[in-house]
Amino acid sequence: MRSFSISRVLTGALVVQLGIGALLVLDDIREGGFRLPNFGPSAPRLSEPVHPGDQRRTFNPSRDRPPQSPLRDADALPDRLTLTQDSGGMWRLEGGIESGDAARIRAQIDAAETPIETLILQSPGGSVQAALELGRYLREVGIDTRILDGEFCYSACPYLFVGGVGRQIAEGASVGVHQHYFGKSSLLPAFAAVEDIQRGQGEVMIYLEEMGIDPLVMRHALTTPSDEIYILLPEELERYGFVGSE
Repeated sequence: MRSFSISRVLTGALVVQLGIGALLVLDDIREGGFRLPNFGPSAPRLSEPVHPGDQRRTFNPSRDRPPQSPLRDADALPDRLTLTQDSGGMWRLEGGIESGDAARIRAQIDAAETPIETLILQSPGGSVQAALELGRYLREVGIDTRILDGEFCYSACPYLFVGGVGRQIAEGASVGVHQHYFGKSSLLPAFAAVEDIQRGQGEVMIYLEEMGIDPLVMRHALTTPSDEIYILLPEELERYGFVGSE
């Protein structure tokens, strides 16, 4: 008899839950039409052209590429930052930015036989902390940065780029920002994770101001999910101070 009563209670609770769900659906229809749940980014693919007011694109570094044709095979980019010198004598810094890359690349730059004056960057991004550390080093030693026509600099890469004393972005280059993760531990309580994120964003804004960049560019980063990228238009790159010299 007791198990029968428990069963009736559970059945009644299920009916109530289904009723509430039905009311929510009806209210959704009444307010603005039926909408399916959103299971992923709603932005167009990164391969689609970008126009003013339509600048958010899906972002999957292993799949999505900008509409331009890169001068180098973007699929061949290394997983970690790699410093190379091309046949024309120009130095390139390409690949994903990982923790520990700043110290490693700094040592390689210091060890170059002739001083490196300019670095050509191409990267899908990665570690924000490593980008800030290496960007400060570039500014300290007086190295310029460039992004070539058809190449890209996303996520944490723009923070590395603005460390350059002189900064050039080709008309056909693609530069984009979005939200970042500053902590990797999934075991942190929610309040600690929020504090970590807020501290990280604060560090980025302080860094941008140090580099002479308008921190208002962060409004685009903070409002763009990590699975999307906000492509900065040439006039925005100019307005926020990405191009020019310090």
